[in-house]
Amino acid sequence: MKYQKKVDIRMLVLSALFTALIAVGAFIKIPVPLWPFTLQTLFTTMAALLLGPRYGTLACVAYMVLGLIGLPVFTGGGGPQYIFKPTFGCIIGFAVGALLAGMIVQRARKRGFGLYLAAGLADIAVVYVIGMGWFWAIKAFYLHDPIGVWTLFVTCFVPTIGVDVLKTVLAAGLAVRLEGALGLHRAPAATE
Repeated sequence: MKYQKKVDIRMLVLSALFTALIAVGAFIKIPVPLWPFTLQTLFTTMAALLLGPRYGTLACVAYMVLGLIGLPVFTGGGGPQYIFKPTFGCIIGFAVGALLAGMIVQRARKRGFGLYLAAGLADIAVVYVIGMGWFWAIKAFYLHDPIGVWTLFVTCFVPTIGVDVLKTVLAAGLAVRLEGALGLHRAPAATE
């Protein structure tokens, strides 16, 4: 007999809520030259920290699918052609980073600000690695405008990392407060 995981309707609803928050976060922008700062990473990180690997990743994947089918939920619109934008790698990174951060939290024996911050920073690291790799590949192979590693670093990392770390600190602090309020205290290594 094949094993099936139980679907938790409450967690699905929270996942859908975070999908909506991520979409709204894309349009809450702090305008700066080159890279606008949005609240997407705050909400993707919180989804991972609060909902775990299964439902946190689901929130990010649902956001990505909604954008790819044409809903204008990405910062620059939506539609399948969005995969050819240099910044689409960050959207992929949201899902992969949420999976990693959710797994870190799920396996921890004790939860608190330090754990949430470490998991959130791992999440952001994944977003940067995938995002920068995608940016470089699209520039080089699709747009035929290759850039060097230093230019990639100065363009994609330097202007945004400080704000993303601050948003991660905020996400960790909010996760500490919201986990209990939402009744999300889970036993370590619980199956999701």
